[in-house]
Amino acid sequence: MSWILILTLAAIVFFNRYVFLEPNVPLKIPGIINKALKYSAPCLLTAICGPIILMDHGVVREFPMNPYFLGAVVSVIIALLIRNIVSAVLLSLGVFYLINHFMG
Repeated sequence: MSWILILTLAAIVFFNRYVFLEPNVPLKIPGIINKALKYSAPCLLTAICGPIILMDHGVVREFPMNPYFLGAVVSVIIALLIRNIVSAVLLSLGVFYLINHFMG
């Protein structure tokens, strides 16, 4: 049963990606939907990172001593200043681990 479910889900994912990525398929997304899809990645990242940064086991973390919040703020500042994804991620990870080590 689980193999059938896995193969069915794999076929659905493949079909969805094939339809939108194959250039020979005459499917055009309307402009309003294409514009709205540009916001999907930031919304998804916010939905994933928000609870990690703000909560700890279902309880809101303290803000003055929250290393995750401070690390997120520093990461945003680093990303705005550096404008290089790999360097910003590596530097942000290093700063977060230092903050977490000294505050945790």
